[in-house]
Amino acid sequence: MVATKPSNPGVRRPVDLARGHGLSAQAVRNYEREGVLPPAERTSNGYRRFTEVHAKALSAYLALIVGHGYAASGDIMRAVNRGEIDTALRMIDQSHTLLQRDRETLDVVEAAVVTLTGTKASAQSREAVPISVLAHRLGLRPATLRKWELAGILRPGRDPATQHRVYSPDDVRDAELAHLLRRGGYRLDHIAGVLRRVRDAGGAEPLAASLRQWRQRLTERGRAMLTGAARLAEYIDVDTGYQSPRALTNEAKTTTLSE
Repeated sequence: MVATKPSNPGVRRPVDLARGHGLSAQAVRNYEREGVLPPAERTSNGYRRFTEVHAKALSAYLALIVGHGYAASGDIMRAVNRGEIDTALRMIDQSHTLLQRDRETLDVVEAAVVTLTGTKASAQSREAVPISVLAHRLGLRPATLRKWELAGILRPGRDPATQHRVYSPDDVRDAELAHLLRRGGYRLDHIAGVLRRVRDAGGAEPLAASLRQWRQRLTERGRAMLTGAARLAEYIDVDTGYQSPRALTNEAKTTTLSE
């Protein structure tokens, strides 16, 4: 008896794609509906038919999430699926820019560890900035800085004439540290505790531990971005039939040798 081959060996069901990633079949359907995966063909009875292209798309999306987050990764995949590769690459560039900004901020805070140990600023000899300037510098809303103040993270002074908040250079460094730790996923009460212990105890141990943990997170995020880029490139190649210059060169050499 001769074994019969399936008519479409590359076709997969939602559950086939889901299994390898620990997902549910419904999650795969949701991704397709949300545009994260390209549209799937339907059988006559309405069932989705996924292919190798969809498998590569799913692998790319899940890899991107680790480095770029859910929202950005979804936007990247939808742009690729619309054929807007340049738009997707710009989004990836933005994530790398943000990662670089975090690294630079971390460098600044690490260099300022000594000054963040509770040294009191001389209000008369050092220039202070209003809340609008600090918010703009950090890319935050003034309301966020007020919320941090309520949480005990920041302790700005007040302008004697206007009673408006003013932030000394030490306050600015505290805000930079808070912003960095906040981006690292730390809760407001944890951030307030770190700054309080540093100020009160005059020791940098809590701060140094937090910075080491965030340095490791930045490294992991950078590595995840590399993995996500590789998976996305594989998807774009299989989806568009793109051949790299090296592949085209090798193909030309093979053709020449065979002639």
